[in-house]
Amino acid sequence: MPKTVRDFFIETEKEILSPRATKSYETKGRVKPIEPCSVRTEFQRDRDRIIHCKSFRRLMHKTQVFLSPEADHYRTRLTHTLEVTQIGRTIARALRLNEDLTEAAALGHDLGHTPFGHAGERVLRRLYSKGFNHNEQSIRVVEKLENNGQGLNLTEEVRDGILHHTGGSGPASTLEGSIILFADRIAYINHDIDDACRAGILSEENIPEVLKKTLGSSHGERIDTMTKSVIAASKDNDKIVMDPETAEATLELREFLFKNVYTNPIAKGEEGKAEELVAALYRYFVENPERLPDEQKRWLESDGVERSVCDYIAGMTDRYAVTLYRQLFIPKMWSEGNKLLTWL
Repeated sequence: MPKTVRDFFIETEKEILSPRATKSYETKGRVKPIEPCSVRTEFQRDRDRIIHCKSFRRLMHKTQVFLSPEADHYRTRLTHTLEVTQIGRTIARALRLNEDLTEAAALGHDLGHTPFGHAGERVLRRLYSKGFNHNEQSIRVVEKLENNGQGLNLTEEVRDGILHHTGGSGPASTLEGSIILFADRIAYINHDIDDACRAGILSEENIPEVLKKTLGSSHGERIDTMTKSVIAASKDNDKIVMDPETAEATLELREFLFKNVYTNPIAKGEEGKAEELVAALYRYFVENPERLPDEQKRWLESDGVERSVCDYIAGMTDRYAVTLYRQLFIPKMWSEGNKLLTWL
């Protein structure tokens, strides 16, 4: 029987990947078994399933830090995801781990993120009786909500990497999955500085000199330092780590961002309004579940009203949420012939 393209990739994994790497042909598999693809490994198929799903496309219109920015160069949740993926693949390649698994987990890690970034997440966490975390919602998206309620049927390793990318639910079961936590942090710390500088609320000169000395004095230098630190510290380690000096400086830089960007009134001045908007939508649909779209209504009986409303709101883009709020709560001007009435 002639060898397939997939067979070539499997042979390449056997020859090139580290003994510590997760091999695609040793995957723990999917909930619903499927026939192998002749041109792709299992992790490559997962990558493609994520890229082609609706939740991935919606990331383009979800907030990273700046709410619905009008300028072209601010990050969105989609561009953040792509930067995480690039950094993750660089680390995986250098450590001879499975790039395809790393890529798939990185591309899927924020599929469950809410509109308006962490502001929306805070609201759902507060209002939903069982709590809400975007990493858990990402798993719900790929396991149940996507593909007309069929889910994406991803491999266990990819789902594990998505779930554990925040660190709050424990470490990932694979080294590739563990990379995502570091790639995510390296990406958002540095691109949030870049966006804050673009917005005029921060400049490179504001960053403490001691941190510049350790991490670098520019966007590219910091990413290079952090990424190489993970590679060097993890090379002969049984887990993914960052060297202590760089890790401490990275944590201090993150704290600097919390003080100067993540709570800055220019960057975050509209977040209060966004939170009120999300809360209003949540309460409205909990009280009026019959107004949910059919796609969400299908889960009312099995999962309950609150869970179904969470799914609906978490899937919204910023602009969809604003438009829906306007339709539900902002009165329309009474008009005649599409012209406003005037006093005679």
